[in-house]
Amino acid sequence: MNNQPRAANRALASVIGAPIDSLGWRTALQRIEGWAAARESRYVCICNAHSVVTARKDTIFGKVVREADMATPDGAPVAWMMRRLGVASQERINGPDLMWRYCAEAAQREESIYLYGGMPNTLEILQKKLLSEFPGLKIAGAYSPPYRQLTDDEDSAVIKAINDSGAGTVWVSLGCPKQEKWMAEHRGLINAAMIGVGAAFDYHAGTIKRAPLWMQRNGLEWLHRLCSEPRRLWKRYLVTNTLFIFYAGRQLLSR
Repeated sequence: MNNQPRAANRALASVIGAPIDSLGWRTALQRIEGWAAARESRYVCICNAHSVVTARKDTIFGKVVREADMATPDGAPVAWMMRRLGVASQERINGPDLMWRYCAEAAQREESIYLYGGMPNTLEILQKKLLSEFPGLKIAGAYSPPYRQLTDDEDSAVIKAINDSGAGTVWVSLGCPKQEKWMAEHRGLINAAMIGVGAAFDYHAGTIKRAPLWMQRNGLEWLHRLCSEPRRLWKRYLVTNTLFIFYAGRQLLSR
């Protein structure tokens, strides 16, 4: 993990031990825009209940989240917990919407982005969708890494390709906790702001159907994903959600 100075002037709330930024959409977008314009090597974690529980149980991942330049409250339970801790009206700053809103604004600035992660067919569809929706957007490059760990030469080639592309942001879709660990390992090497957005590539490409708006607004997006992929996600949502409720309740009772 590289020793890049972390972002200053942050308002943080501890959610079962994970420091999450108290901020709104405008601040989140402006912060990333500033890093992108300066080509600063930064990374952003988008944290839901699974993330903060994993950060508590996995020492390495916990360090990654603590040392992030920004950690947003993705899941409704995390935003709810922050409101209970005194952060009035805290919104969800989730990965798919953050990516979409940022691309809309980047298109107005004719700013370059880079896409890292996802399957090749997903990346192909996603690029067409983004350019159709945001004609001024510049996609400087896209890369679908293999499931195995990259060799040192392959990793060096990826770093060079991203830096040479001129992209101010790298949108990373590798899933949690792989994407967060990858970003932390590449801070100080990649001259761009890296944002881990989970399944956002699949949602925007349409290869995975996102929950209806009413479920998103009522904190039930996790249930839609669980019903869509029960065999893969049952442990993540049923076990970690239960642990989140336990840890959150203990934190609130100890105040």
